[in-house]
Amino acid sequence: MTTTTTAVLVPLLPFLGAAAGLLLGRRAPGFVRPLAVLPTLAAAVLAVVVAWRQGGGEPLDAARRLTPTGSVPIDLALHLDGFAVLVAVLVGVVATCVQLYSTAYLRDDPRYPSYAALVSLFTSAMLLVVYSGDLMVLLVGWEIMGICSYFLVGHYWETEAARSASLKAFLVTKLGDVPFLIGILALAADAGTFRINGILSAVASGSIGHPTLIALLLLAGVAGKSAQFPLHTWLPDAMAGPTPVSALIHAATMVAAGVYFVARLLPVFTASSAALVVLAVMAAVTMVGSALAALAQDDIKRVLAYSTVGQLGYMTGALAVGDRDAAVFHLITHGAFKALLFLGAGVIIHAAGTNSLGAMARMGGLAKRIPDAYWTMTIALLALAAIPPFSGFFSKEAVLGAAEHATGADAHGIPHAAGWTVLVAGLLTALLTAGYATRLWLRAFHGKGPEAPDHGRQPTAMNAVLWVLFLPTLGLGLAAWKLPDWFDGNSLTPTLTTSVLGTGCALAGAAVTYAAWRRTAPLAARAPLGAVAADPDAAPYISEEETIATHVAAYGNIAGAHDPSDPGRLLLGPLHRHAVAGFHLDAVYSALFVRPVRAAAGLVRFLDREVVDAYVRGAAGAPRLLGAAVRRAQTGNVQTYLSALLAGSVVLAVAAVLVATGA
Repeated sequence: MTTTTTAVLVPLLPFLGAAAGLLLGRRAPGFVRPLAVLPTLAAAVLAVVVAWRQGGGEPLDAARRLTPTGSVPIDLALHLDGFAVLVAVLVGVVATCVQLYSTAYLRDDPRYPSYAALVSLFTSAMLLVVYSGDLMVLLVGWEIMGICSYFLVGHYWETEAARSASLKAFLVTKLGDVPFLIGILALAADAGTFRINGILSAVASGSIGHPTLIALLLLAGVAGKSAQFPLHTWLPDAMAGPTPVSALIHAATMVAAGVYFVARLLPVFTASSAALVVLAVMAAVTMVGSALAALAQDDIKRVLAYSTVGQLGYMTGALAVGDRDAAVFHLITHGAFKALLFLGAGVIIHAAGTNSLGAMARMGGLAKRIPDAYWTMTIALLALAAIPPFSGFFSKEAVLGAAEHATGADAHGIPHAAGWTVLVAGLLTALLTAGYATRLWLRAFHGKGPEAPDHGRQPTAMNAVLWVLFLPTLGLGLAAWKLPDWFDGNSLTPTLTTSVLGTGCALAGAAVTYAAWRRTAPLAARAPLGAVAADPDAAPYISEEETIATHVAAYGNIAGAHDPSDPGRLLLGPLHRHAVAGFHLDAVYSALFVRPVRAAAGLVRFLDREVVDAYVRGAAGAPRLLGAAVRRAQTGNVQTYLSALLAGSVVLAVAAVLVATGA
């Protein structure tokens, strides 16, 4: 089997598994789990085969014309290079782990067949984005992921949180997709092709007429899909979906698509200094803001969600300084340890029986009860905090090293402002990231509060997946010495300056958070269960499966913990009330966009009802009144008709006499 044929099968197998799952899920329930796991596993194996054959060598291109368009042609094109084949391996491995994990996590869910089919379709769409060499075909996968996220985030549609979150995710990403589509069309019009290779050749020859405008239009779609400021607000709310879906979205699909898209078309963005500065500012605001928000959250999944937003900010920051090697390297390592963190959070939720906001304040005694999750998540949090020698250290240092290089004299056209912005924001975010990672570890596993109820031993499939993801989390950073051969050749090994600064910031953040926890932890033991007051400024209530309904009596239906034992509250001080609500961006958007749109809709409804409908009612009412008047003359009485005839004759006679007299 040729490499091209093998690569075609990679996205095709999960698609066929999704189709079969939707058709047979209700009729043959025994085939649901094999159809969920086996096609995705086969796709992951084939992705590894493709990567092995490609081996970082010359890119492989294959294309077939879909149909004549009369203008810019659309090709079913395949492009395999080092970036594509390695990201495809990441997608396949994480998706397989999610499907296997879900067989246990959702074993009693009546909608599991449709869930598993949608996860397979989600995986297929992302693989199509990764391997595609044509922007219109890439756009197909891009939009399929959007609709899959809508259905999967809203899987528990019985809850208001899930319905609202799925709709919000769909609308916010579509808000970015509209200018994104315009940008693709403008780019293809200038380049004369939708083929990515042709577009890059056009950029190199200077054939793109408005690179800044096109880059900014494309960035709008990237900000929506990859949850970057100001279109990032959908991602924390998307935690209302099942935890394995969160792992898939955050680690391998959806949010990774925007970063990967910019990496593929990076010359389009580097052709405009203004676009790079905008991208750098967007990355810096995203990194710092999301890290502050994560430090204030008390829901485990929301902490991890804001963490994903910040880590994606590191990736876009690397792209802003023109280094896609560092960006994709961090995308790959982040995919491993973030999938591990989310799936580990699922084990915690399963063990503690709660995921209500404030849950970390009520998770005492979990470290000994779930040792698999404890040890694997500990390593994953160390990787997230960029502590050496774990994988996150190497990839994050690659980003900081690229930013430092962009501040020097040999920046190769990258604006120094972009380099300094990313470097300073990256170091500050390293401090905050270590802080919220330490806070999560201490509160979830070493909390001093009441011991969470025991819900039995965790399923083997769930624990096994954690150890599978543990391996790349632990050792993937060593690929920093090999990946330049697969990528553009830029060095990914840590530099002394950024290693010292980054690690120093991380250790300082961890130490300060630990000191704050030691100061506040005794307060947790004094607080009775359910005594935490609701915080009016907290983020919306997010539920998880049926655990909230089952345990709300024990834990309290709270919208945010006003918890004095929280070290995040101590560290953030007055900023905490704003950070816990995501700096009120949803309220700002509601005031700027939602309310005016609703007011305009109300005005249109009034005009339609009172003006347009009034004309319609008038047009119907006038003939009705005339008919009623005429109907009154039709009495059916012969004497009345003769009297009217006589009266009419008299009137006519008098009129004739008057006319004659006047003549």
